[in-house]
Amino acid sequence: MKILGIETSCDETGVAIYDSEQGIIGDALYSQVELHAEYGGVVPELASRDHVRKTIPLVKEVLKQANCTKDDIDAIAYTKGPGLIGALFVGVGVGRSLAYAWGIPAIGVHHMEGHLLAPMLEDDKPDFPFVALLVSGGHTLLVDVQELGQYQILGESIDDAAGEAFDKTAKIMGLGYPGGPALAKLAEKGRAGIYKLPRPMTDRPGLDFSFSGLKTAVANLYNGSDKSEQSMADIAYAFQEAVVDTIFIKCRRALEQTGHKRLVVAGGVSANVALRAKLTDLLESKGGKAYYPRPKFCTDNGAMIAYAGYCRHQAILNGQDQFEEPAVRAKPRWPIVELS
Repeated sequence: MKILGIETSCDETGVAIYDSEQGIIGDALYSQVELHAEYGGVVPELASRDHVRKTIPLVKEVLKQANCTKDDIDAIAYTKGPGLIGALFVGVGVGRSLAYAWGIPAIGVHHMEGHLLAPMLEDDKPDFPFVALLVSGGHTLLVDVQELGQYQILGESIDDAAGEAFDKTAKIMGLGYPGGPALAKLAEKGRAGIYKLPRPMTDRPGLDFSFSGLKTAVANLYNGSDKSEQSMADIAYAFQEAVVDTIFIKCRRALEQTGHKRLVVAGGVSANVALRAKLTDLLESKGGKAYYPRPKFCTDNGAMIAYAGYCRHQAILNGQDQFEEPAVRAKPRWPIVELS
């Protein structure tokens, strides 16, 4: 079975084909980073227009890459939400239209479920149940995952997501857009112990996150510094260390609370080297294991949507789910716990 996946929830156009026997056989991604860099962040209208220009050409590219025609595709999966409403509608419209024209099913996929399942694309994949840390520019969630569709949110960010905090902090420090990777790279030159920043909400019980105060603390540090290259690196190091420590503490609590020995880490921030190292050590110390997608599948991509669509299609065939009515609908706000 071959599933074509389409991702257009924000500023990256991703298209891929998942084959149930061979895995990902075609994958293409177009990033709008250069388009939005001039504005210091994503401009929703520009994002939507660029998806219109890129989606169909990427579908053609991936079909050619996989040596397939439309007759080889069994279903189309597209990101239904959450995300930017205009950007979502491009993927929903293209996915639904192609499925109708090709006479095959269309499946609306939850963007965060796509991230959650992305590590399943690796050779070493986790078994259910597990704790999932979904950490990106738009979301920071800890989820108790029993099986496909059985999700309980253990904790989430009450303000800025971790990735958003990285980008906003980088902007404060004048590191450009997207700032998260630039800040992480700068932190590699920083020195430990020069600055000490708070670990938000770790001094109280619970698994929720808050990163907006940390961002403000960095702004105060930066404005009071000499703004030299070394000072900038030391501040970046302190910020990254604070975020990683905060996530580490919350993950440790989540594992203790659930009793699970497996941790899935996905989303754009899951590519952060310091975060991976600390969480891997945590799981190994508990006799468990941490699972991650390969770096190219950490950020938004079509492969995770194609695979999530395949899982949903199998659930439908097994009578555990059903096809939705053929309508062009997007859900910019869509809690993951609403999934069946």
